[in-house]
Amino acid sequence: MKQFIYRINGQEYIVAVNKMEGDLAEVAVNGTNYKVELVNNDEEVSLVSRPAAKAPAATTASAPKATTPAPTKPAGGSGAGSVKSPLPGIIIDVLVNEGDEVKKGQTVVMLEAMKMENAIQATQDGKVTGIHVSKGDSVLEGVALVTIG
Repeated sequence: MKQFIYRINGQEYIVAVNKMEGDLAEVAVNGTNYKVELVNNDEEVSLVSRPAAKAPAATTASAPKATTPAPTKPAGGSGAGSVKSPLPGIIIDVLVNEGDEVKKGQTVVMLEAMKMENAIQATQDGKVTGIHVSKGDSVLEGVALVTIG
């Protein structure tokens, strides 16, 4: 079994290739198993990095953006906390704005995963100090969605 560590938007993912047969593979990403299929083994794909467009801090749910979300801010020792995605999915709504006061348990983001809508809730009382996603963004498990200070 080969293991790799990938860093995506500052979040590290441990990827283990458990089994490979032809174009089919069984992989584990942070302990979650997936069956994947290699689409094109004949052609090498080169990725082109584009600088992310900077969105104004106050806007949260405009048109879906084609670039990746801005890197997440680490939680500081001053009581700031990140509300993280509990599973991979697509952001269908951001219900708060920067500067909003939230209570622990208040829904801050709606996430669609596995054809289910999931209400992502604030992990603590406080003020929203950062919003790291927009409507239509695809997110992976563990990615910071909102920071509460």
